[in-house]
Amino acid sequence: MSAGTYAPRPGAAPVGRMIAAQAAFETKMLLRNGEQLLLTVIIPSLLLVLFSTVDVVDTGSGEPVDFLAPGVLALAVMSTAFTGQAIATGFERRYGVLKRLGASPLPRWALMAAKTLSVLVTEVLQIVLLTVIAFGLGWSPHGNPIAVLLLLVLGTAAFSGLGLLMAGTLKAEATLAAANLVFLLLLVGGGVIVPLDRFPDAVASVLALLPISALSDGLRDVLQHGAGVPWGDLGILALWAVLGLGAAARLFRWE
Repeated sequence: MSAGTYAPRPGAAPVGRMIAAQAAFETKMLLRNGEQLLLTVIIPSLLLVLFSTVDVVDTGSGEPVDFLAPGVLALAVMSTAFTGQAIATGFERRYGVLKRLGASPLPRWALMAAKTLSVLVTEVLQIVLLTVIAFGLGWSPHGNPIAVLLLLVLGTAAFSGLGLLMAGTLKAEATLAAANLVFLLLLVGGGVIVPLDRFPDAVASVLALLPISALSDGLRDVLQHGAGVPWGDLGILALWAVLGLGAAARLFRWE
């Protein structure tokens, strides 16, 4: 009998395979969560259909859907990368899930990578669904798809950093309340549904610096007006991404 011969061979799987498996698990859990589905799919879809078909908000000249679709896409990114991720990660931290995963063969950085990958997969599903709905409502997008991709990636990084920062520093109940409150406030004051020029100039100048405003305005400039690369909005998103991810990496508490 030869010692040390096993089938299958014991040991940790390659990191890439572990990340893929964890990302698939995170995505399944997200899509099975009714509250998360409400935030990530149902609310953005209802807002797009409602405000595109009912004359409630003055969106300026042109079809309402041309103004609303980019803003709702930005809202979808925020709902997944920030609100959904903050709430889910906050309760995983409270129940000790993160602590146990941190002690597994999966490195902590790989766990964060898997969560980010899960967010990206969910966002792709959201964007496809919302795009189909918008086309059904008569949406006519323009502009450079590479600029749109840059905005979505930087927006995801910015909101993901802020969501992880909140989840890693506040108690789970506080994260739940704060994340939902921020979602509602930015929905109203982030240029998603109500144009920023409807606010007083001083207020609009401050709101324009928020990541949701930069993302929605940047997407709107490209998709509605056919503009080139919106460097100003990309710069704001990049700054929020660096600040959010940097602060989360430094201050995140696993227990």
